[in-house]
Amino acid sequence: MTAWVRGRVQEVGFRWFTRANALRIGGLTGFAVNLGDGRVQVVAEGPKDRCEDLLEWLRTGDTPGHVDGVTEIWATPRGGYDGFEIR
Repeated sequence: MTAWVRGRVQEVGFRWFTRANALRIGGLTGFAVNLGDGRVQVVAEGPKDRCEDLLEWLRTGDTPGHVDGVTEIWATPRGGYDGFEIR
């Protein structure tokens, strides 16, 4: 699952909290990265229900900053991630 989070989500610890929640949910690999346009991109691979849990947190959780919206796509996992990183 790849999600793009828009709002006030940079310079507020959003990527760190995203990683912490991915680790709390468990079984997820991937990353969170700031984009040049002010969004944060989140790539998560793992069991679909756990990816859905992370997506739900991105949309409605107690996130730092302010989330205006989240757009996601689902695709076949590519693999190659070692844990869940902040980039």
